[in-house]
Amino acid sequence: MASPLLDVTDLSCRRGGRAVFEGLSFALGAGELLALVGRNGSGKTTLLRSLALLVRPAAGRIAWQGADVADDPEAWRGRLAWLGHLDGLKADLTVRENLVAAARLRGVPADPAAIEAALAAFDLLTLAHRAARTLSAGQRRRTALARVRASGAAVWLLDEPLNALDAAAQQALRDVLGQHLAAGGLALASTHVDLGLPGSRRLELGA
Repeated sequence: MASPLLDVTDLSCRRGGRAVFEGLSFALGAGELLALVGRNGSGKTTLLRSLALLVRPAAGRIAWQGADVADDPEAWRGRLAWLGHLDGLKADLTVRENLVAAARLRGVPADPAAIEAALAAFDLLTLAHRAARTLSAGQRRRTALARVRASGAAVWLLDEPLNALDAAAQQALRDVLGQHLAAGGLALASTHVDLGLPGSRRLELGA
């Protein structure tokens, strides 16, 4: 059996002096999706933010290919694509410019082919010239997901990715996520809805 790429051991997080979760351990290999489920406040977002190094865990270890990500946080962040509750778009930039800017912020050259493919995947080509501030909530969410698709990152951290998406956009997300996993990427997604992808695993928080 192949060694896991991502190995989380005895992770604990606290918020406002209260333990959100304690002693959490799991491992993920190439092509795996972990769906984070549980009631509101159970720690799904906190776990994703901990993995993204946006909050500091109280205890535990996050390792990538056996190496603690805390030893080289910039290299770890370079492997991640993050989708939070907020879409994280620059309001005065166009849809396409937001994807280009995201690549530059990650310190990599913008790949025009990857950007066009991501726009097409989420039916955004006709909106590519529009400023983000003019978009509907669903269009903004699709743009944020296209940014993830265009990143080329190995690890996708998705917080409620289906929010504000209609049925067609939800299917587009499932297609794109399936392609990412088939190519050897891995993903963690908090969700209240079954993502409908075969072989995905579930981790219930707050059980």
